[in-house]
Amino acid sequence: MRRKASLILLALAVFFAALSPLLRWYAFPRLAKVPANAYQSMVLEAKNATLLDYGTMTARTVPEVTIVQTLKGNVEASEEIEKTAGRDVVVWDGLSYVQGPDGRMVSRVPERYIFDAHTQEPVHATGEMVDGDPVRREGLEFKWPFLTEKRDYEYFDAQARVTAPIHYKGTRDFHGLEVYYFEQTIPWTEVPMPRTMPVAGITPETVAATGTTRWYTTVRKFWVEPLTGAPVYGEEIHKEELRGGTLLGDRDKVTAFAGHVKMREDYLEHTVDLVKSNRTLVLLMTSHLPWGFLLLGALLLALSLCLEARGRRPDEPSPAEPAAPEPVTA
Repeated sequence: MRRKASLILLALAVFFAALSPLLRWYAFPRLAKVPANAYQSMVLEAKNATLLDYGTMTARTVPEVTIVQTLKGNVEASEEIEKTAGRDVVVWDGLSYVQGPDGRMVSRVPERYIFDAHTQEPVHATGEMVDGDPVRREGLEFKWPFLTEKRDYEYFDAQARVTAPIHYKGTRDFHGLEVYYFEQTIPWTEVPMPRTMPVAGITPETVAATGTTRWYTTVRKFWVEPLTGAPVYGEEIHKEELRGGTLLGDRDKVTAFAGHVKMREDYLEHTVDLVKSNRTLVLLMTSHLPWGFLLLGALLLALSLCLEARGRRPDEPSPAEPAAPEPVTA
């Protein structure tokens, strides 16, 4: 009976010991993915920003500029692309909506971002665009990969439609989370005018006809939780200018927008709470369960060997019976 129990424990020990690396190195990369139907929104603010008044074509300081960013998973589009891509694909339809302190629209820029659900690498397919212009992304956008590494990554800038390095600058503590801090600088670059302008009658074509061009630079900052690859906080030191042309009169340039853009506090708290819950799930699959199964396998192996050793121990000799007395002879 002991030997049978020992064999069962040995089989369970082998099972859990084998399950540990399989869960970490085989199951996790296949199970960890961004859901195709994900939806998220974020509100960012720039206090005491500079904003162009298109009515007078002069820059003025305003108390606040608000940027609302939304990302909506397009399940139907992702399923259609998966038919030919041969892998799990996520399609995010994004919108960056900028409004002034009076609530009026400053700009409205839609995007479609297509990427691998597991690795977050771009997937090139019909429909990939920024503000209606077809693009071919390289590098990341919006989200880092699961198990983010301490290194530089390539990051796509939607304004300039270019990919540039975003540099790892160190590990920091942020609201009780260990995060990786990344920073990217986009130098002054000529960029397209938004297709949707804040003043009726002004279009990118009418602005281009005046010879005026739009230029942009930014310092982009992200605090990324490394297990989930999710940014928990972001900032931009953002500047835009209109340069040259008859639209500006005798001026060489005018500031269209300048401000230090930061995530609004209430959205920051919500984002941190969401990332903490997702982090627990990733830890479960990459650390807690694999190590737990490995320790359980070692314990079961020890119990199996103990039972086997006890089963092989020789039985103690039974006490000898007293000898019968011999008859006395004369």
